[in-house]
Amino acid sequence: QVQLVESGGALVQVGGSLSIACAASGLSFGNYAMGWFRQAPGKEQEFVAGISHRTYYVDRVKGRFTITRDNAKNTVYLQMTSMNPEDTAVYYCAATRNPLVIWGTGYEDRTKYEHWGQGTQVTVSS
Repeated sequence: QVQLVESGGALVQVGGSLSIACAASGLSFGNYAMGWFRQAPGKEQEFVAGISHRTYYVDRVKGRFTITRDNAKNTVYLQMTSMNPEDTAVYYCAATRNPLVIWGTGYEDRTKYEHWGQGTQVTVSS
């Protein structure tokens, strides 16, 4: 079965950097669009970044976060820099074969993703 396993969550200082990863198995990774979502305490889950034929970011992380993928390793990464307390959340990766998402529409819509990881905690401390 499909498994997505996030790793790398940690406690970081304000202004610091962190890279988290999501290893996928049980699927043809290269055929999937991948996304990172996050959920802060007391808030709804929100889209952070996505990657298919190009990359997509929510405005508040543009210029600070970078999503990449290594199809040979079935892994998607999220490099985070200039972090602030508002980045504190559980970060989830997700995968979809939805053609709309693959071609750049609806990538921010969590309902379009078929598979989800269990999440990794990222805490930014001042």
